[in-house]
Amino acid sequence: MTWLAFFISFVVWFNHAPLMLAIAKSLHLSQPEIKTILILNVALTIPSRIIIGILVDKFGPKRTYSTLLALGSVPCFMFALADNFQQLALARFLIGFIGAGFVIGIRMVGEWFPARQVGIAEGIYGGWGNFGSAAAALALPALALLLGGDEGWRYAIAITGVIAFLYSIIYFFSVSDTPKRSTYFKTKKAGAMEVSSKGDLWLYLLMNIPLYAALSLLTWKLSPAGGANYVGLISSTTALFIYLGIWSLFIYNAYKIIQINKDIFVRPVAEIYKYKFKQVAILGLAYMISFGSELAVVSMLPMYFYEIFHETQNITVVEAGWLGGSFTVINLIARPAGGWLSDKFGRKLTLSICMCGIAIGYFLMSMINADWPIVGAVLLTMACSCFVSAACGAVYAVVPLIKRRMTGQIAGMVGAYGNVGGLVFLTALAFVTPPVFFMIMHSVALVVLLAVRLIDEPKGHIVEVQEDGTVEMIEVG
Repeated sequence: MTWLAFFISFVVWFNHAPLMLAIAKSLHLSQPEIKTILILNVALTIPSRIIIGILVDKFGPKRTYSTLLALGSVPCFMFALADNFQQLALARFLIGFIGAGFVIGIRMVGEWFPARQVGIAEGIYGGWGNFGSAAAALALPALALLLGGDEGWRYAIAITGVIAFLYSIIYFFSVSDTPKRSTYFKTKKAGAMEVSSKGDLWLYLLMNIPLYAALSLLTWKLSPAGGANYVGLISSTTALFIYLGIWSLFIYNAYKIIQINKDIFVRPVAEIYKYKFKQVAILGLAYMISFGSELAVVSMLPMYFYEIFHETQNITVVEAGWLGGSFTVINLIARPAGGWLSDKFGRKLTLSICMCGIAIGYFLMSMINADWPIVGAVLLTMACSCFVSAACGAVYAVVPLIKRRMTGQIAGMVGAYGNVGGLVFLTALAFVTPPVFFMIMHSVALVVLLAVRLIDEPKGHIVEVQEDGTVEMIEVG
């Protein structure tokens, strides 16, 4: 049930992509306006993953996912009824919130599966849920053509909203947050994660800075300073106020983090209740290079293959699109495989091997040129994708084993770093050539590999306290 909820949320989140040409033709959108719509699609996802992580830990997956799907249907209808670029932009901006649905399922799956199986369970959930974007690409164009010709895109997008709303009701009445006789541990203090030491507190504050920097980067890309793709959506003055708002929010968030954790300055946390925040930080970096690079490569690969091979080997734009899609096809198998290998052979070892594979894969992809056989380029792309997708599975094979009552918030922060990576890598691509772009990701993967060697293999038990004061030991390895 939760895999399907995630699948539907991704269908909704990416329902515009396969229909963009029809939408642009219907509303006479320019190329800069199309690019702006694509940017706005991810704008809310970074903060929403943090917010949803807090909500799921507080209210449980059933209520949070049902509410998110129901609310996510509203901007679908707004988008379907839009008559101009501004209405499209607002709807697309709001619809990005549903991309945070992934975080909810991480907590739900973590509640239902023991540590020895949680890797493959999270991998299946993530891999098959991500397939929602591919399903949208396969089904929605045909559905639009069937229902209304040139305006059929409106009906197709509206139908995804109807599906999300109906499934929100089905999900609410079909699932429970935990198995029978199990306790759903909630956070003691809402608004920020609790940490176990002063050092962890400073690291937590430091790890928040890139999230707000990414929002500032998005604002810059949409402002006149962002360059040739500016479409007049926000002025320089408006951008300035947004910057002030973003960093004012950061200051408030930092204050909230310190307030929630002020007790650690008075008395130390008992050893049995401690966890190491470095685990969260390293997993965030690992997801930044794995899922973040996947987002970036999927966006640029079809055009990259076309530019390289259309003269020497006569491939068309459509064929280049199919070849570029080879990077995501393997996700259905590789992500669960990364989780299964983590369960079977160790989480630190599996993630380390994946980082090595990513570094080598992107190094070799930087060498692709017009003289390469297409088959060789595609096979290399798929091999690199295997490690990228497996790394995503390996990251979330660890997340539920850090601190049960804060799994949603941990998953939210790690997931947000994935979106930060996608944004940063795509921004870098605007200033460098594709070979340099691949070398940048190769270098980042090497740095993250060193960080992964510092992660602690989950072992023993994590300790949670029930509302009546009973201490419960949860096995993690």
